[in-house]
Amino acid sequence: MLKFSPILLAVIWAIIMYYVSAWRTKSEMDKKSTLLNDPPLETLTNQMANTLDLHEIKVHIYEIEPINGLAIPDGRIFITRGFMKKYYNGEITAAEIASVIAHELGHVALGHTKRRMIDFSSQNAIRVALAMVLSRFFGGFGAIIANTITKFLTARLSRKDEYEADAYAAALLTKANIGIEPQISMFEKLEKLSNEGNNSMAWLMSHPKTQDRITAIKKLKDEWE
Repeated sequence: MLKFSPILLAVIWAIIMYYVSAWRTKSEMDKKSTLLNDPPLETLTNQMANTLDLHEIKVHIYEIEPINGLAIPDGRIFITRGFMKKYYNGEITAAEIASVIAHELGHVALGHTKRRMIDFSSQNAIRVALAMVLSRFFGGFGAIIANTITKFLTARLSRKDEYEADAYAAALLTKANIGIEPQISMFEKLEKLSNEGNNSMAWLMSHPKTQDRITAIKKLKDEWE
């Protein structure tokens, strides 16, 4: 039993880190966010809320500059201040912001937000356990191999989540009479902003390639028509 104690300790540590991470995330968001107050955007979120039979969809502005949308385990949706600045400057439309909100709603509805927190917290435990096993066969290279395997597996899971959230958003936007066009144009604008095309390690990226996501959404539209 003693020889397995490091693995058990790693698992216990992962559980503790899950709760600590969830608490830190909630605390950070509470301190640095305000409720969205924008009539054009609220009109679109109300359309989506009616489609989902919800009273309303509350969206918060997270006061940081990086351009991002996110959902946290308690189900709240956030758009960063950096994203909103692009919107207020006229570089991004209300419908395009709505497509980001729909995507984050997908993560919540499909259970991705809670699972991602668990995945993040348990990643170190998995890496430690793999390193222990692989080190018996590969010596000092065991830790390197374990790190590579862990990154590859978590990246694949994350990309799968993104495709699923894209599909959810496409369906919601279609039913809410907003359409998938803002979703596609949002991806195209984000690609320019992130300069994604220069990344040669796309297979390790948490998000799929933009053109692959656009192709998948168009394929869904063709299937629905």
